[in-house]
Amino acid sequence: MRIAVLGHIRHPIARPFAGGMEAHCWHLVHALAARGHDVTLFAAGDSEVGVDLHPVIPRHYDGEMPWAEWRGTARFDAFQDRAFAGVLPELEGFDVVHNNCLHRYPPRLARRDRLAMVTSLHVPPFAPLDRAVRGATAPWARVAAPSERQRRAWWPEGAPEAAHVVPNGIDPAVWPFAERGGAGAIWSGRIAPNKAPHLAIAAARAAAMPLTLFGAVEDRAYYEDRIRPCLGGEIRHAGHLSGADLAAGMGRGDVFLFTPDWDEPFGLAAVEAMACGLPVAATDRGAVREVVGAAGVVAEPDPQALARALVAAREIPRKLPRARVERLFTLERMVTGYERLYDLARAARGAEGPDIAFREIELPGRTGSETGVGIA
Repeated sequence: MRIAVLGHIRHPIARPFAGGMEAHCWHLVHALAARGHDVTLFAAGDSEVGVDLHPVIPRHYDGEMPWAEWRGTARFDAFQDRAFAGVLPELEGFDVVHNNCLHRYPPRLARRDRLAMVTSLHVPPFAPLDRAVRGATAPWARVAAPSERQRRAWWPEGAPEAAHVVPNGIDPAVWPFAERGGAGAIWSGRIAPNKAPHLAIAAARAAAMPLTLFGAVEDRAYYEDRIRPCLGGEIRHAGHLSGADLAAGMGRGDVFLFTPDWDEPFGLAAVEAMACGLPVAATDRGAVREVVGAAGVVAEPDPQALARALVAAREIPRKLPRARVERLFTLERMVTGYERLYDLARAARGAEGPDIAFREIELPGRTGSETGVGIA
């Protein structure tokens, strides 16, 4: 198949990954190409991938227009609208589009023009994207949530037939199993309030256990206020590592602390740690229970409760989390699930479906009125 993968443009799709969305997209395009598909990635121009790259914007926007500061502003919305409107005409020549971005235009284009598309729902619903996905879902415009909990978050009243669950996956070979640890607790992720590394620090201290933090500083003010003052002694920040270095650091741990302070749609960092053999102590948010299962202990987001979970999780045999990843959360299993949805979307392009009334916006490269996809 000739497949277009449309990425998020906040960060480059490149190592070391800024977060789970970037890691998911990078591994997806490589896995699809390895299966013989002709893959083009539409993403920020400073992405680094081994497939054809079509820049949506020349450089990722977070460096000059930080999402945390600009989100919700008219200038930020207009900037993203121009960026994605500019690539929509380019998507129509592909057999299928895998939409990994968080913009409202692509799903509506797919519905209107019967473009075969699979949209991955990487975040909880927010108003513009929620309206677009709900209004544009069709037999040829499928959606994939990474967990059943995430699908219910988008459709609490019951999901439509075109909404599926395809769990995220990793390559277990990239996260080798370590027979034993010894370095205490490990935490990995974006250092930001919604990932709550401050809670991990408090829990590790309450459990009298060393803690190593891995990850990029996303929120500098939060880091300086809540994290840096706690570093020293048995609490350390080992930086933003990738690949073999991060996997080796993970494998030296005894237990993984997973502390989302939001409705976590999946939890890729926990799966990476589980592959290395680390049982998980986690806060009970979003899809955490669904992902961790018997490979961890889930607690309320309280330092003392999480400390007790930390001590209990350390007793779980290391082979159990690894086996759970190999059974449920491999890259091979994920891509096979997506390929099934690609086939369903392509086969349904000729199916009957109700039309949607759209307001029109201008798109470059169109003749006549140069009008395009609706954004109601």
